[in-house]
Amino acid sequence: MIGALGGDSEVKNRELMYRLMISQLFYDGHQQLAVQLSNLVKAHPACPPSDRLFKVVKFGLESEEELSGSKKIEQNIAPGSGIDLEYETDVQSISPEGALYETCYVTAHKGPCRAGAFHSSGKLIATGSEDASIKILDVDRMLAKSATPAEIIAMETPQQAMENHPVIRTLYDHIDEVTCLDFHPTHSILASGSTDYSIRFFEYSKPSVKKAYKSIQEAAPVRCLSFHPSGDFLLVGADHPTVRLYDVNTFQCFVGRNPSTHHTLPVTTVKWSPNANLYATGSLDGDIKVWDGVSNLVISTFKKAHDGEEVCSVTFSRNSKYVLSCGKDSLVKLWELSTNRCLIVYTGAGMTGKMQHGAQAVFNHTEDYIFFPDENTTSLCCWDSRNAERQRLLALGHNGAVRYIGHSPTGPAFITCSEDFRARFWYRKADTD
Repeated sequence: MIGALGGDSEVKNRELMYRLMISQLFYDGHQQLAVQLSNLVKAHPACPPSDRLFKVVKFGLESEEELSGSKKIEQNIAPGSGIDLEYETDVQSISPEGALYETCYVTAHKGPCRAGAFHSSGKLIATGSEDASIKILDVDRMLAKSATPAEIIAMETPQQAMENHPVIRTLYDHIDEVTCLDFHPTHSILASGSTDYSIRFFEYSKPSVKKAYKSIQEAAPVRCLSFHPSGDFLLVGADHPTVRLYDVNTFQCFVGRNPSTHHTLPVTTVKWSPNANLYATGSLDGDIKVWDGVSNLVISTFKKAHDGEEVCSVTFSRNSKYVLSCGKDSLVKLWELSTNRCLIVYTGAGMTGKMQHGAQAVFNHTEDYIFFPDENTTSLCCWDSRNAERQRLLALGHNGAVRYIGHSPTGPAFITCSEDFRARFWYRKADTD
């Protein structure tokens, strides 16, 4: 039996594993693959054909089932445990692919709609526009509106129409384009960033309030922001290489103390990990950086993550083990943080030309699928998150490039914001085949 896993022992076990793989490939008739692997790992002496690996794996799977059967059952009760490639291989998807969603509601701004956000509860959506306005929409009202026949809506009194209207707030306090939005995780506060060099905080629980109760003046146009999971801090990226971290209570600003490790060009995307231990940033310089959430120091850098092209979005998986990114190379990538490597590349988008604008790649609510809007075809690309298998396309119905996509964290719903001035709310209805 294999003893305690020391350093030498781990190396020997890995060598044995590769030898068993080569022997199994020979045994199963895959000579060419076996020779290639043998040459790659420099197996010596030569490996004979053997069925041992199959038997070891079979025995291991039976033991694993006996040891952790109760734990597995417990985990599977909750729908969607998220993506975790360390422990899973064949997972049955429990959520709909992108092609099964349909538009339930459309709202229009007076200029291109380029920013959006979903509340962590999945009950509210915010959209922001070049016209400097922000709208907050109620998800339940949008669903109710889409389910109500037109003749019933036509009979509503003005009072009923107002009470049932999905747009619950319209906020005006910026003087230029709204570029980014994020909801506070626990309080009724919406943070917004703009090309007017400001970050504004709105208390949206009060119907009469249309102006921000607090604002931060930045030194450059604001590109992106992200609330800490506690809501106590706000990450901000501006047209500047340095990432800002604001204390939401005191509005004191912190920056990393080692400038040599910072980005070299403006920051384009920032995101906290759900466990709050890390945050990730992307930049025009093409790099993705992962930072320690406490010390504010860079702990890893993925150089030229998208072939040196601008990094458009970064987001963490629910377990904070992976970062999902997309860039102007139209590729979507999944990065494993424990090994600091790109684990999966999702291909097939951007076949008809280079991206002009930034977009986002997002997980669906169960992390079974990844959604990404293809700029040139204005359609939604969807992949199985675990095996990168491409699913059917969904025509997004916009007459311009989709500049923002955000998926609900709690259910089968997403929002798209476009250059055509419109934001579309999409939902997978239960009765849809």
